[in-house]
Amino acid sequence: MIPARGGSKGVHRKNVRTVAGEPLIAYAIRAARASTLLTTFVTSTDDEEIAELARRHGSPVVQRPPELAGDESNVVTAMLHALGEEERDSGQTYDGVVLLQPTSPIRTGDDVDAVIEMLADDPTADSVVSVYVVEDAHPGRMYTVRGEEWLEPMHGDWERALRQELPSVYHRNGALYACRRELLIDCHMVMGRRKKAYVMPRKFTTNIDDEVDLLYADLVVGLWKEGRL
Repeated sequence: MIPARGGSKGVHRKNVRTVAGEPLIAYAIRAARASTLLTTFVTSTDDEEIAELARRHGSPVVQRPPELAGDESNVVTAMLHALGEEERDSGQTYDGVVLLQPTSPIRTGDDVDAVIEMLADDPTADSVVSVYVVEDAHPGRMYTVRGEEWLEPMHGDWERALRQELPSVYHRNGALYACRRELLIDCHMVMGRRKKAYVMPRKFTTNIDDEVDLLYADLVVGLWKEGRL
């Protein structure tokens, strides 16, 4: 499921904005089309321009109702709606759902297949989340500020540790989420308690939340498309 509502607070009309020569939504659609394990995929949108663009790039569209497309709407409600519509139309009951957010465009069909295989191969897992290894912004180097500007380390035991002594920690990159149907339907969650990590290179992380992110993504995605990243 590719969520692409028309409104956006941080970047105006971000799903149709051009990144490295193509609309942002095109990258998610291309990854879905390249997957060999997805039974089907859809773009969920409330916006006719996005719907037309999605169809042009080869994606079926589920029309999202306005009440699920406001600034306060969350992606889980859109996923539930899209899943319900698709199961009704197809007459099938799906095993799970893969979420491909347009705002994290660097992923391939092989990445989509990999998270599906991870979920299918381990019946104890309820979800798979793409992440990268944190380096410079390690929580061992982070603080809160209390009272009158006093720094409080978030992890006191790590504050003076050398970089090579710090344990590996991971951050979600927003590119891929996969979950079992029952987790989404019964718990209204995409990430459950039993989630596995699909580790991707840090250099592929381009999560677009503001105009500066969009400029950065234009550069990085361009290098990735040229095979220079």
